[in-house]
Amino acid sequence: MKQAVFLDREGTVITLGDATGRLKDIKRMRLLPGVASAIRLLNKAGFVVIIHTNQTVVAWGQVSEKKLRHIHDVLCERLRKKGALVDAVYYCPHHPEAPLEKYRKVCKCRKPKAGMMLEALKKYQIKASQSFMIGDSSKDILAGKRAGLQTILVQTGNAGKERGAVAVEPNHVAKDLLAAAHYIKNKSASRKLRA
Repeated sequence: MKQAVFLDREGTVITLGDATGRLKDIKRMRLLPGVASAIRLLNKAGFVVIIHTNQTVVAWGQVSEKKLRHIHDVLCERLRKKGALVDAVYYCPHHPEAPLEKYRKVCKCRKPKAGMMLEALKKYQIKASQSFMIGDSSKDILAGKRAGLQTILVQTGNAGKERGAVAVEPNHVAKDLLAAAHYIKNKSASRKLRA
């Protein structure tokens, strides 16, 4: 079975976008410092890298799914040009109060639920207990725990202080994604030495 690292998007991989914390315009997409280096490190360590993100901008009609997929394609291409490979992007377009009926539902994929992660674990044959969720919000950490992953809260983006935060303890706290990647690499190396 494989090991994976699930990454939240806004606040972990890219900046928070606009005042709402969401990216609606591709021209505003900015990688956070050290992100490409972090993903390269995870790639070299043999981890499957998956971006896992709630995208209510779709539910609210601010971005179409087609435009969202284009944003993800551009993001992955920018990272690829820096030698950093993202294996997959999973997103939840739903919200229980969405104005667009198509997206108005209580789903299993919206974080803090673990539906998207569970789907990826199965599809990529990932061993949850040796995999990680890295994010900047309590929803990321709770979703990771529900999927059986080890969790890392990064001090970028919301740093776990978002509105409506829930009390949940991550397994580790890191300054940013690069520090989290080094922690994972070291933890993985020590596990291999013990095996």
